[in-house]
Amino acid sequence: MNIPGFGQSKSSPPQSQEDQQAKLINAAVESCPFKTVMAGGAGFGLGAVFGLFMSSMQYDLPGSATSIYDKPFKEQMRLQFKDMGKRSLSSARNFGLVGAIFSGTECCIESYRAKNDIYNGVSAGCITGGVLAMNAGPQAAAIGCVGFAAFSAAIDTYLRSD
Repeated sequence: MNIPGFGQSKSSPPQSQEDQQAKLINAAVESCPFKTVMAGGAGFGLGAVFGLFMSSMQYDLPGSATSIYDKPFKEQMRLQFKDMGKRSLSSARNFGLVGAIFSGTECCIESYRAKNDIYNGVSAGCITGGVLAMNAGPQAAAIGCVGFAAFSAAIDTYLRSD
């Protein structure tokens, strides 16, 4: 038996099912895992386009002893498209990784601090730069941290200057 108003506070009206679904969807979209996946996917797509463009600027294939122009046209095209695909995929992976690490870290820091300011981006940039360079040693990790933090500060300052 449904009694109107039973179990609900008198100050808030009953919510419709659409309102509840909208709140759930909004909460999912604002979550750190969703933001991380979206940033990684956007970085992957941007990196693929960037890698495709950059590979088209190189006239000779890397590591080939002879010029690509000494080969028949069909072989030139096959080698060139193969190289473009490899470079595009490599660039896409790198951009996607950077986007996912940065976005996830920034979201976690923002959630922890409960503030939205420039320090979240700078901290996330430092962590991202350090993580990406950690295999090269502590000095490279420190330089990566400082470089990414400075870049993040510059971008955040520019975007918040409105």
